[in-house]
Amino acid sequence: MTTRLFGQRVERVEDQRFLRGRGRYVDDVLVDTHAGTLHAAVLRSPHAHARIVGIDVEAVLDLDGVHAVWTHEDLPGPMAEPLPLLIPHPALTHGRTQHALARDEVNYVGEAIAFVVAEDRYVAEDAVDLIRVSYEVLPPVVGIDAARAATCAVHDDVPDNVGARMEQRNGDAPAAIAAAPRRISLDLMIERSSCQPMEGRGVVSRWDPDTSRLTVWSSTQTSTGVRGCVAARLGLDLDQVDVITPDVGGGFGVKINHPWPEELLVPMAARALGRPVKFTEDRREHFISSAHERGQVHHVEVGFDDDGRVLGLDVMFWHDHGAYSPYGLIVPIITATQLLGPYKPGAYRVRFESLFTNTVMVTPYRGAGRPQGCFVMERTMDAIAAELGLDRAEVRAANFIQPDEFPFDHGLVFQDGRELEYDSGDYPASLHKIKELIGWDGFPALKAEAAAEGRRIGIGLACYVEGTGVGPYEGAHVHVETSGKVKVAIGLTTQGQGHATVFAQIVADELGVPLEDVEVVSGDTRRMPYAVGTFASRAAVMSGSAVHLAAKAAKDKALRIAAEALEADVDDLEIVDGVVRVRGTDASLALGTVAVLSNPLRYAFDEASKLATQFVVGDPGKPPVAEDDEPGLEGRDFYSPQRATFASGMHAVIVETDPDTAEIRILRYAVVHDCGNIINPMIVEGQIHGGVAQGVGGALYEKMEYDESGQLQNASFMDFLMPYVTEVPGEIEIDHLETPSPLNPLGIKGAGEAGVIPGSAAIAAAIEDAEGIAITSMPISPSDLFALRSRKETP
Repeated sequence: MTTRLFGQRVERVEDQRFLRGRGRYVDDVLVDTHAGTLHAAVLRSPHAHARIVGIDVEAVLDLDGVHAVWTHEDLPGPMAEPLPLLIPHPALTHGRTQHALARDEVNYVGEAIAFVVAEDRYVAEDAVDLIRVSYEVLPPVVGIDAARAATCAVHDDVPDNVGARMEQRNGDAPAAIAAAPRRISLDLMIERSSCQPMEGRGVVSRWDPDTSRLTVWSSTQTSTGVRGCVAARLGLDLDQVDVITPDVGGGFGVKINHPWPEELLVPMAARALGRPVKFTEDRREHFISSAHERGQVHHVEVGFDDDGRVLGLDVMFWHDHGAYSPYGLIVPIITATQLLGPYKPGAYRVRFESLFTNTVMVTPYRGAGRPQGCFVMERTMDAIAAELGLDRAEVRAANFIQPDEFPFDHGLVFQDGRELEYDSGDYPASLHKIKELIGWDGFPALKAEAAAEGRRIGIGLACYVEGTGVGPYEGAHVHVETSGKVKVAIGLTTQGQGHATVFAQIVADELGVPLEDVEVVSGDTRRMPYAVGTFASRAAVMSGSAVHLAAKAAKDKALRIAAEALEADVDDLEIVDGVVRVRGTDASLALGTVAVLSNPLRYAFDEASKLATQFVVGDPGKPPVAEDDEPGLEGRDFYSPQRATFASGMHAVIVETDPDTAEIRILRYAVVHDCGNIINPMIVEGQIHGGVAQGVGGALYEKMEYDESGQLQNASFMDFLMPYVTEVPGEIEIDHLETPSPLNPLGIKGAGEAGVIPGSAAIAAAIEDAEGIAITSMPISPSDLFALRSRKETP
């Protein structure tokens, strides 16, 4: 029998290509035309807030090599309208999106104003420098405090800078807190940061006048979304537009914002000029004109009993969504609901205000609001433990949802508009595993030994729950070639998650073929025109389920056709190593032969070789496949979930803080993770490793440093701190727990963001344990810790 691949440590099939430098990214796309590819550059605002008084492009038009320049007033029809509000919400009373090119006003440094196309990028950049813009500079609103003060407004019709207010509750939290025997309040903050994929945004487009077709190559996480927007804004039928996503050098959320201005401007220019056009952003452009996340300020009121059980929890927070809100309220809604983690407070109320500022807009970044919520809840748990003098793990255990309480309905509404109902989990078992993995119970002795040596070490713990696999749907197409090879098409894009491996594992298992015979193609609307995208830890759940269903459909058809050819009962057939055979006999057919037989044309069938060989015309009255079957050996299916499935996990970390320099060093890092049934443990662990690295960056290094005028002060890799291999734990100790989800056919949950979610919370707890100083804001640098020490020592 063929060894089952689901759950096995199968090596990634895509890695050799990347390791040998054979990856092909958007900037590598060479469009083969006689005239050659043109290149684009963008003029961006130098001001955080200003009215555009006038734009003079006359000098540009005289520059040799320039083919065209566009400002807002040059944009045709729908191209001049604001970019789409991707996820509206009733509470978003003042949703705002930017234009492809700014009209009348700019609201952050980096906003696109003019678009130049030239023979090469050098000429295009020179042309941008020749454009003269007259501005009336306006006072900027920078940061949450300034937005709340509302001494000036980002948008004239939103004088208080509040884009949305929202409240959710389950029970009467203020009353429960007032009646609780113990009460504390906390003020907590996570600062603004951003994801920085090694490959920034890029787009290439070609218009074919002979076929009236537009081809777009984009480094995106949502190829079908880009396709829809491009078609709508350029007045094309959907079938006239093909979007291809080649290899993507990292996404982490920043590439889900469809469309970026350049994803519309480049195709528009390609069609207008009759030549391919390319745009590739530079690193500074990515810092100042893509998207940021994380910035939130929280006030917490909590009431609890003498055992640490939470009786009432009341949270008010302020979310910085930047100058525009294309993704609506997704990030703060996730924070508001996922803040609860694995716990069940007696009563819960959460309120937030989502605020406009004159800074880069906010869209989801790996974790998408969960790191902030986890930080708030876990700092609250630690504060309760400190107030009562209890073990921090015991306080968490006292508040856990128990295994026999699933499904557990929190009485709130999640990001997808459906009930916040956890489907499965075992939080006490995870806690037991993480304590064993990190050596929790033995740590006090270790800490005492270090103190005797003049060293400061501390331990921290953080728990999280992550809603994954959100809808609405994903699809898959599985096609068995006459060679026996299997081609799989999914609508998702891939940015390094190992899709080509895990989806091939699912298909190989279901169809009974060798893994090397399965090829997975993603992010090409020619192969799968309808999809949603790769984000929100949804790929494995959504596309994995769709791939499973499509492979099953192809298998069922193969067995029907083979049963007729072999004159056997379908129930007596099996597929092993790409061969359909009758159990207990020598009768068999290669799967490729079954694919041949699935064609309604007639073939001569050689009994000796069991192969369909020569095409013949004969016996037209008898179709080779069932009358209700379509030709071809293939399956296509779509999967839509009832609701999100909830993964979970716990991180623990031991840190050392230098008594003199306040340097923070991670000594050990441990993870227990539950993503349901695991398709490939090695790939899941790779996702965890990457997430932990980003979590370390978010906890200790990475933040956007704006000055009061809205200028980003660290918009380069020289100034924006990132963890290197010397800062990321060399070994991350990982254990798995598998509580299968009942909501999908594979029992799986998402795993893509789990590694980053509890990082700040766990590291903050460990630093606090080492220093005896309350840590209420992240990230924390050595300078920040040194300042905290100084304030503690000053009477």
